[in-house]
Amino acid sequence: MEKIKIAFFETEDWEKEYLENHLKNFDIIFFKDKINSLTFKKIKDVNILSTFIYSKIDKKVLNSLKNLKYITTRSTGFDHIDLKSCKRKNILVSNVPTYGENTVAEHTFALILTLSRKIYPAVERVKRGDFSLDNLTGFDLKNKTLGVIGVGHIGKNVIKIAKGFQMKILAYDIIENKKLAKKMGFRFVSFEDLLKNSDIVTLHVPYNKKTHHLINIKNLKLFKKGAILINTSRGGICDATTLVKGIKENIFSGLGLDVLEEESFIKEERELLSSIFRKKTNLKSSYESLKTALENHMLINQENVIITPHNAFNSQESLTKISETTVKNIKSFIKGKPINLVIKK
Repeated sequence: MEKIKIAFFETEDWEKEYLENHLKNFDIIFFKDKINSLTFKKIKDVNILSTFIYSKIDKKVLNSLKNLKYITTRSTGFDHIDLKSCKRKNILVSNVPTYGENTVAEHTFALILTLSRKIYPAVERVKRGDFSLDNLTGFDLKNKTLGVIGVGHIGKNVIKIAKGFQMKILAYDIIENKKLAKKMGFRFVSFEDLLKNSDIVTLHVPYNKKTHHLINIKNLKLFKKGAILINTSRGGICDATTLVKGIKENIFSGLGLDVLEEESFIKEERELLSSIFRKKTNLKSSYESLKTALENHMLINQENVIITPHNAFNSQESLTKISETTVKNIKSFIKGKPINLVIKK
């Protein structure tokens, strides 16, 4: 009996080893680059195809792979795949729905605690040989109000952690799951009420037209005086000018940012570890404007602003989950019980 043939494209070293070890009974071929016409002949007999977001799976690709029955993308997004053509050809498609929900939530609290306990200035001071405690008084999270904007996979994990700190929790989402709120012990409020009553506000929404500059000059005045704002979502959700103004006018006592506004072109975090992304991206041209870049630079120099390099998703467990889910997708498909389908049979 012939082995099932799988072609993996856009594979990085950290995922290739895992895939090889967990798919030993398959005939596998790996490619570091995205799929193109030069590789068609090498994969003409494949039954399963796995790519990341840079490989465009269009009619041309699908028509050239006569034996293809299943596609599993190693990404959450799947707009690089022609789903209509796949459906016509009875090709099933799966994705990796989530992979960093607890990872990003933990990084969110790393930023919160760094600000609440003044970890960064304390460490810097000790490195200089200064062990004084002047101006290093922090505050407890217990009984403080955390405002969670976006109660999806990540937002729910943030709430779980917050409950461990005995925080009061307000939440805003376009879909209010009242049963979840009752079960987890938080309360849904309006966007405006959340800003007015939260000591710490954390953002966990996708970036789109509706969320572009969700935090802006107009609603800056609604924030509780001295609030902390955390953004581990997408940079474009916060207007950079507003962040600078908020810090200058002491509306914010601190900012914890894993993302900056000019990063809005990033579709998903795993891109940042992709060799293709590094090849095609000119870091200098990634700035949408000199004004935004300068504003971000001003933020970088503030002691009460903590900026990390879009690293919230980047844990060993999170990255392993991408490969782990891909393996589960493939094995479930082989058993005739496909999971994580983005199009139904």
